[in-house]
Amino acid sequence: METLLEMLDKQTSDITSHRRQAAVEGLPIFLRENTEKLFSRCLATDLDDEQTKGIKMGVLTVLDDDDAVINIALVLEETIVLKDIPDTPTALAYLFGLLYALNMEFPKDIRYTFETIQHIFMEMSTNCSQRVRSFKTKLLNQ
Repeated sequence: METLLEMLDKQTSDITSHRRQAAVEGLPIFLRENTEKLFSRCLATDLDDEQTKGIKMGVLTVLDDDDAVINIALVLEETIVLKDIPDTPTALAYLFGLLYALNMEFPKDIRYTFETIQHIFMEMSTNCSQRVRSFKTKLLNQ
């Protein structure tokens, strides 16, 4: 991870936003969850139905042919509910807020990622799973 962040530092002028994006997209990896269940990518030339097919909930990044980001959107139940979001960390915060406001359950495939956001970042409650507690201990010991 350090090597990846160092390469990003050398290549980009807006280091803070790239580090924030790397941290958010890397969170499911640290928690041993599949990032593809939360973060999806598609080309702008794909049909709308194909872009959201099979996505229960997550962040969809629409790319052009040069892999440049055109749009970031939120998907709930295979439907785009919010688009033109400025960056991935903001999109994840919006998604968490929607899930919380609509009182929806976290998807089982990425449960620990949302639990980490709820318990560690937002400090909304104290009791959490052992995996999230272990991750919090690792963060505090660094």
